[in-house]
Amino acid sequence: MTLKKHEFATFAGGCFWCMVKPFDELPGIINIESGYTGGDIINPKYEEIKQGTSGHYEAVQITYDPSLFPYEKLLELYWPQIDPTDDGGQFFDRGPQYRTAIFYHTEEQRKLAEKSKEEVASSGRFNKPIVTAIKPASTFYVAEEYHQKFYKKNPEKYKQEREESGRDAHIKEFWGEEYTK
Repeated sequence: MTLKKHEFATFAGGCFWCMVKPFDELPGIINIESGYTGGDIINPKYEEIKQGTSGHYEAVQITYDPSLFPYEKLLELYWPQIDPTDDGGQFFDRGPQYRTAIFYHTEEQRKLAEKSKEEVASSGRFNKPIVTAIKPASTFYVAEEYHQKFYKKNPEKYKQEREESGRDAHIKEFWGEEYTK
């Protein structure tokens, strides 16, 4: 009997509440967790992260089956969820903890992330440079339970956050209505 091989993909795209739903419940997606990565504090808590001094990014870690949902498809979903030209945060969430980054787990993921970044940069979609970092994955700390699947637990607040932040307007302008799920 052969066990299915699961892999991880880790993406920072501003507020992690808004980064779960676009990937959730798709064939081949096993799990998505909101959390923190890339910083200096062991077992950080939200209160430490939101100060913006720990070096961590708010991120999502996706467990997926690459035979059903390849990494390239995850990248195709990732780019429309962010403003890859903004290095000061995302939408109304400002600070280093809200910057964008792709954290690769393998050399193959790094190559695919670099290729996709080049494609976005050369697409003519944006008139500013693409600043989304591509970094090696480091320890991922799962965020507090109330942050997990926030869009399901608090659907009205989630919808309000996306609209008021400017995220949905940005996505519609640069990618189209179909990416504002």
